[in-house]
Amino acid sequence: MNVVIADRPAPGGCTVGIAGFGTVGQAVARILASGAHPGVQLTHVCNRNVARKRVDWAGGEVVWTDSFQALIDSPVDVIVELIGGQDPARRWIEQALAAGKSVVTANKQVIAGSGPALLREARRQGRHLLFEAAVAGGIPILRGLRDGVAGDRLRRIQGILNGTCNYILTRMECAGLSFDEALSEARRLGYAEADPSADVDGYDARAKLAILVGVGLGRVVDVEDIPAEPITPVAAIDFIYARRLGCVIRQVARAELTPDAGGLHAAVRPALVPEASALARVGGSRNIVVVDGEFGGETAFSGFGAGGAPTAVAVVSDLMAIARRPAPAPDGWLPASGEPCPVIRAFEAPHYIRFMINDRPGIIASLAQVFSHHGINVDAVLQEPGWPKTELPFVMTLESCSSVSVAAALADAAGFDFHVRPPLWLPMRVDRSNGTAGSSPA
Repeated sequence: MNVVIADRPAPGGCTVGIAGFGTVGQAVARILASGAHPGVQLTHVCNRNVARKRVDWAGGEVVWTDSFQALIDSPVDVIVELIGGQDPARRWIEQALAAGKSVVTANKQVIAGSGPALLREARRQGRHLLFEAAVAGGIPILRGLRDGVAGDRLRRIQGILNGTCNYILTRMECAGLSFDEALSEARRLGYAEADPSADVDGYDARAKLAILVGVGLGRVVDVEDIPAEPITPVAAIDFIYARRLGCVIRQVARAELTPDAGGLHAAVRPALVPEASALARVGGSRNIVVVDGEFGGETAFSGFGAGGAPTAVAVVSDLMAIARRPAPAPDGWLPASGEPCPVIRAFEAPHYIRFMINDRPGIIASLAQVFSHHGINVDAVLQEPGWPKTELPFVMTLESCSSVSVAAALADAAGFDFHVRPPLWLPMRVDRSNGTAGSSPA
């Protein structure tokens, strides 16, 4: 194999090899090729079928290869892993660290599942492992948590962490689209993958939340322990009812320390949030993270959380940090050890229940009796006119109560024969200070 060694960057800089030349990899290469950051020089690109990926604008000195081992054997200082997925990405990161390379990655799945172990290996090797791009794309949330609010003691993190879901839900809200119509539009615009299940089922946001828990709350958490609920059951009618309640619907990722219970409440699920809240005001493919500290109160970080260019900015920012400080800090960004913190699934909150029924007399009374049997007070009943009796949607809102009680009540109510579809159950966020929709532990 012919290897061309590029000129070294200026002192204090670094040379870079990219593994994975997709949307983000190309965006990283464009930034480096622009000359905006002379201390960081792209020298190698690794990708399958690399001949089809080769581009002249990256620079004539760049070495193109389909062999990751070629990156390992090259003199590059930093390897940027952008292939995604668990395997072979984790193995490649381990090999790069063992070979004395620093690593920058946007791989949320690997960092959420194996971040502490990889950081321990990076520390043993005296190398960097940075992953700002793994959470919220171009929003510098991890550095914001580590440095910007380091003087506070954080107790809660919540946010909108998946641009695909936020685009779908805001289009359903603003244009009255069905879920399928909004998803098709998101695909056409490049906001959704051909298989969007990781996004719409909540797994993408769950991995990001696990990283935020580690960096911001200092807790190790098993990502599989965090419950994730899909947005797919949400229908256009739910936005009409949400508006009547002064709310919108968003996919909310939330984690909160629960010292009394000795653990952590964490979940990713669609929820009703107030129209005036920071979460509600984030539309389209944008992301937001809101942290709540004991001393500083709430701080919000917002911006474009997805797409090649914003994510590439986060990757290049990590590269610049390495170029400025070749020796890594002695402490990692995630807890280095410890048993996973127990994740508490039960929560107290008001609830929104949308039923779809074949109408007949006595349905509301039957449901109210079930809720009463489980110690739950019904707050309101909402019904929009103009729907056919054979497929009639209506909503019951419940006063603040345990999610365990609601689950038990809905299990009992499932035996009624008037259901056309299973009910949609969403938590409603409540501001504890005044009782209006806001931040609850849902």
